[in-house]
Amino acid sequence: MSLTQEKQEKKQSNAVPMIIVAGLFFILGFVTWLNGSLMPYLQQILQLTPFQASLILFSFYIAVTFTALPSAAVIRKVGYKNGMALGLATMTFAALLFIPAAKTQMFPLFLLAQLIMGAGQTLLQTAVNPYVVRIGPEESAAARISIMGILNKGAGVVAPIVFTALILSGFTDTVGTDLTQIQIDDMANSLITPYLGLAIFIGILAFAILKAPLPELPSEAEEGEHKGQLKEALTHPNLALGVVALFLYVAVEVIAGDTIGAFALALGVESYSVMTSYTMACMVFGYILGIALIPRFISQQKALMVSAVFGLVLSFGVILGDNNSFAIANALSFILGDVQLPDTLILIAFLGLANAIVWPAIFPLALSGMGKLTSVGSALLVMGISGGAFGPLFWSLASGSSGQAVDLQSGYVVMLPCYLFILFYAVKGCKMKSWK
Repeated sequence: MSLTQEKQEKKQSNAVPMIIVAGLFFILGFVTWLNGSLMPYLQQILQLTPFQASLILFSFYIAVTFTALPSAAVIRKVGYKNGMALGLATMTFAALLFIPAAKTQMFPLFLLAQLIMGAGQTLLQTAVNPYVVRIGPEESAAARISIMGILNKGAGVVAPIVFTALILSGFTDTVGTDLTQIQIDDMANSLITPYLGLAIFIGILAFAILKAPLPELPSEAEEGEHKGQLKEALTHPNLALGVVALFLYVAVEVIAGDTIGAFALALGVESYSVMTSYTMACMVFGYILGIALIPRFISQQKALMVSAVFGLVLSFGVILGDNNSFAIANALSFILGDVQLPDTLILIAFLGLANAIVWPAIFPLALSGMGKLTSVGSALLVMGISGGAFGPLFWSLASGSSGQAVDLQSGYVVMLPCYLFILFYAVKGCKMKSWK
């Protein structure tokens, strides 16, 4: 057999696993960015304060903090393929929990369902991410990561649209009104069938994974081998500061993607449940832009600087903007059509463009020069996802308890120090090789 034939056969053998992995990345994105629609919907049904509503996101993202390392241990025990199936099974159970939560309208039960969904998502992500890098040629890993990223964020465009079509389509006249108990019951019960369908779909997918032709990857080193490297890794400023930068980045990413619906609801926008789609569409566009420009026309470091400055400018625009102005929507009517959205909402959506390439830029800058500590460094950086739990929480605390649009608008001030630190990291932090 010739070398060319061997390469072709290997490429074909990797095609099916990569298609499966691509589907899993889409599911991960769908479940994650569904929160942007779920948060204001539950806020409306359960009459939650901004702080209580932020707990819907907190309970989902905080799961990363305490399940990331146990997930790695599970993968070492059962393998990557079984780990994917187990993660999907956990997500199935979480989706089923939404049924009694909707029936009883018990807020703690919704939070438990979110927590378990976050734990299942973390396990699935821990199992599926290494496939992207290790199942194909190393020289094309970056391209595969970019494709998976687009699928993940693309799912964020689709999820709110599906949520609106299946759940909210019959309740658009409830925005800005005091709901009767009958309306509350109807809105809560409308969650049951879609989440049952989601549970069945994910459950079937979990079973399919077990039967799928996914090759098992070599196991990672045992946990004990990494413990001694943890302290050494944190002596590298570019890594330690990179972990903080990623934490703050995920905080602002989730604020932009998942609180925009709650802000739109407070502004009386009937289509509040699809607002996350606007942010995610901007992220997808930014992702594609980054693939085209980095590093051919602009370095990772400069791209990160531009992103941080753009984020600061947009944040000031959101905080100081006029909620009664529709100038941007009118200027973009060739894209938005007849959709009339306040300038402040569109500026929040534009934050998706500012955020798009921050993760891809920080990750390699933080791991630069880490050598044998790269694996431990990667694990620490992934822990930065927990920033998604605290960003909306701080936003809600800064917004107060009134739930008024003007107060929610002022809450976006918490994004300013986040972008300032990211700018510091881009200018100086990523270059630091010593704490002295």
